[in-house]
Amino acid sequence: MIGLDALGIAAALLPGTVAVHHALDAREPTRWRNAGFWGLFAALLGAGPWLPDVVSGVLVLIMVGLATCGLRPTPVRAVEAPVPSARLGGWLFLPALALPVVTLAGTLLVPDGRIGGVALIDSKQISLVALAAGALVALLLAIRLTRPPVAAPATETRRLSDAVGWAMVLPQMLAALGGVFAAAGVGKVVADGVTSVVALDTPVAATIAYCVGMALFTMVMGNAFAAFPIMTAGIGLPIVIHRFGGDPAAVAALGMLSGFCGTLMTPMAANFNIVPAAILELRDRFGVIRVQWPTALLLLAFNIAVLAACGFSGRIP
Repeated sequence: MIGLDALGIAAALLPGTVAVHHALDAREPTRWRNAGFWGLFAALLGAGPWLPDVVSGVLVLIMVGLATCGLRPTPVRAVEAPVPSARLGGWLFLPALALPVVTLAGTLLVPDGRIGGVALIDSKQISLVALAAGALVALLLAIRLTRPPVAAPATETRRLSDAVGWAMVLPQMLAALGGVFAAAGVGKVVADGVTSVVALDTPVAATIAYCVGMALFTMVMGNAFAAFPIMTAGIGLPIVIHRFGGDPAAVAALGMLSGFCGTLMTPMAANFNIVPAAILELRDRFGVIRVQWPTALLLLAFNIAVLAACGFSGRIP
């Protein structure tokens, strides 16, 4: 059955490809350092469920050490596709559109994970499996349209990964940090602090505290996945869901979206806001954030309104 373990192995193919590409690049002075970093990342993604916790922790520390020593990869030139982009025109958008279309179709058409009456997909991971299938379809469409050299996908994977660098690992590390904070009871401390300042005696007040808290904690920690277990354990689950009867699916989904609003407004989300500015060679390091924050605030207000109006058993609180 296809579940998280299989998805982890699939995800490991990307850093694994980068590691092999570095290892085979004899002209790169630090190739083994780079290959080690990306290879360990691939091992953690692909074999993480079967590795002892101590081993996983040691591998993470080794990755940190390699990144601290300086990866300094040799730049790789972008591969030019034989088919000019001007000739493709609007067809260039087809791979990008295929990703959400396949993901949505898979989620709606295979809700229980059964195909032909056989349970092939873990019913709890339908969307993630559909997303992986969408990524594969998008890749095949892009190859079919542009007809690049055989080695182009691997070369471009390395080039873009090197441009982002160690920041690519931030989501996983911050998500783990959020889990540690939740296990340490930080969520309860946050909830006690909020309730001592604001009276969460109505669904609307609880919704505002939860969504705004998600955005603020994401801005501090740099990732919504790190903020989610803290705010959900402190306010979302005990107050919004248990006390006022909020729908768990709606609370979780709109809470994460509120956290993503915080992602748009913080330099702590380096892989989203600082690295792109560096890659595009923008004069303003915070130019991406300056453009995004008005939209982020509007989306945050929208999330609060939707959750308050529709997230409590269909009644307007």
